[in-house]
Amino acid sequence: MENREFLLRRLHSLLGIIPIGIFLTQHLIVNHFATQGVEAFNNASHFMANLPFVIFLEIFVIYLPIMYHAFYGVYIAFTAKNNPGHYSYMRNILFTAQRYTGVFLVVFIAWHVFETRFQVAIGAAEADFNMMANILGNPWMFAFYVVGVITAVFHLANGLWSFLVTWGITQSEKAQRYSTYFTLLVFVVLSVIGVRALLAFV
Repeated sequence: MENREFLLRRLHSLLGIIPIGIFLTQHLIVNHFATQGVEAFNNASHFMANLPFVIFLEIFVIYLPIMYHAFYGVYIAFTAKNNPGHYSYMRNILFTAQRYTGVFLVVFIAWHVFETRFQVAIGAAEADFNMMANILGNPWMFAFYVVGVITAVFHLANGLWSFLVTWGITQSEKAQRYSTYFTLLVFVVLSVIGVRALLAFV
């Protein structure tokens, strides 16, 4: 039973970075084309939508990994004990924040998929600049998306730190300190990219 949970947690940790973290980074970069104008974003969006085997990629590289990571993450969030005491007070706060942000992201991502991918699937809208401009034209929805993007980036950056520890990549205190600087840089850079993209739509 312990071995099974160990493997499930390792898989949860791995999927959070590969492929979900990679997909989030790519998604934010594609959205950032909006800063270069309507045509630039539409071309980038069209390119991604017409990749070979796009349905296969969406199901097996995006949706299934996200669903497993989300559902098992919610289970962890509601059953997790406090972080082991050998971590700093700040790291324990980040450990708790990781759980709360994960629960929020389940709601945010479900809503985002409903407003975008689902609408495209039923033929109610086209995945283009105007779709996002219409969604973000509502100030409350814009604020919701800003919080959602920053939360997603925090969850990725903080999860990356945990991933490096969990998989034995950063074992020493020095290595963990450097990885803190690196993941902070990831958080800042991706947050700027994500928020600039949202501003470009409005």
